[in-house]
Amino acid sequence: MRAVIWLLVLFAVAAGGALFASTNPGTISIFWPPYRIDLSLNFALLALTLVFVLVHLALRTATALGGLPAQARRWRAQQREQAVQGHLVDALFSLSGGRFVRASESLLAADKMQQALLESDSGAASPQADLVFAAIHMLAAEAQHALQKQGLREKHAQTAMERLRQRRATDALDGVLLRAVRWSIDDNDAAAARGWLEQLSQGAARRAASLRLRFRTARLAGENLEALVTVRQLVKHKAFRGAIGHTISQALACELLRTPRDAQQLERAWTQLEPQEREAAPVALLGAQRLLGLGGQSARSREWLLPLWNRFLQPATPLTADQQVQLVQILEAGFAMSDAAPDSLWLARIENAQMANPRNALLQYLAGAMCLRMALWGKAEHFFKQAGAGLDNAALQREARAHVQRIQEQRARR
Repeated sequence: MRAVIWLLVLFAVAAGGALFASTNPGTISIFWPPYRIDLSLNFALLALTLVFVLVHLALRTATALGGLPAQARRWRAQQREQAVQGHLVDALFSLSGGRFVRASESLLAADKMQQALLESDSGAASPQADLVFAAIHMLAAEAQHALQKQGLREKHAQTAMERLRQRRATDALDGVLLRAVRWSIDDNDAAAARGWLEQLSQGAARRAASLRLRFRTARLAGENLEALVTVRQLVKHKAFRGAIGHTISQALACELLRTPRDAQQLERAWTQLEPQEREAAPVALLGAQRLLGLGGQSARSREWLLPLWNRFLQPATPLTADQQVQLVQILEAGFAMSDAAPDSLWLARIENAQMANPRNALLQYLAGAMCLRMALWGKAEHFFKQAGAGLDNAALQREARAHVQRIQEQRARR
């Protein structure tokens, strides 16, 4: 349809021009004394049109001839860029295939071509030339790292970083820094990894990838608290599947509680944990057990175990059988401490729980231990006998029978 319209327009213009030329009686006279030239108006218009076309073609030809050197330079630059891209692709596949020496050779050739491209006028004007140059050196550092040549690796990495800093390419610089962190972790150099992490931008430092590397660095350096804080941030980023993040945080909390060497340090470490970490069964049991082992207050240990005690009394308790036994043993150890004053509040809790569930052997054993601490010998013997008959744990069975025997021997001496 468009072609038909243009054809109609062309016919209209031709018809109009023919009508104008056939009925135009005008003439143009040119006086150049002593000469006079008379031209028809139609011929003059045709001559002017031809002159305009010839001048335009001459100017276009001159412009094209003058731009040939620049076109030649652009063509050579394009050929170099294509060659650099070819070497980069070959290096990437060589790195993926484990051919690190070949990758180094390809990157060396790409570096020479890119350097020549940067020194030329066309390369200096390219906005991506510096980024390609930095990418070449980052891949070269990766190849040298695989070949365990740390000196060359650091040289290539520094070259890439300096060029990116000059370019102010923050995102690309963060990528090189994260690669440097991974290299330092592979070398078991926690100090170097921490130094690279400190150079990250604020936005990159909060990303999940950098948090994972920060966690690995903290674990490598033995900084359990920093690792725990990093895992909390990763959990907020939903970087773990299911309950893996909470399991890791509980394990790190346990590691943090194993480090102190006295009760005061342990209590400070306990305050650094979050409420959900303190209420986790492995963490609370370990903390209370270590507190008693380091000579801490038994009342404080029972305070740490109170959330577990409440869960222990639930009909479908989430505590495992071993955790229930460990809870009873730690509470018994706290009741048996010589400097521990009788705790009437816990006595009431245990009695109420035992009355609500009289067939629970663990509660019977714990009630006997509490009565023994309160010097209620008859009730203690009664509870221990019942517990000894119903306990599944062999260690607690032996302890219950031993308590009964000691109470009977003490009565016989009286």
